[in-house]
Amino acid sequence: MPSKSKKAPVLAVGRGEKLPVDKGAGLTAKGREKYNAATGSNLKAPAPHPKSKADAGRRKSFCARMSGMPGPMKDENGKPTRKAASLKRWNCSAK
Repeated sequence: MPSKSKKAPVLAVGRGEKLPVDKGAGLTAKGREKYNAATGSNLKAPAPHPKSKADAGRRKSFCARMSGMPGPMKDENGKPTRKAASLKRWNCSAK
């Protein structure tokens, strides 16, 4: 019996669904809305300065997960990668 997983939508910077690297990477409100509608998820906005314990936990979890991802922090031209930009946007301290 085939699984009925929902397919993630294609999101683009040009349509305003993702932020470019120089603006901090990540999804915009429009992108989160499109992704949530297509997959039934409940993505929330970044929480760089959490106002609740739940947001603080999300931030801590994101920083731990994303910091452990393989890949460089700068590309071959010395510019920050999407990984570096998202860690900066979430206010994850470099250790």
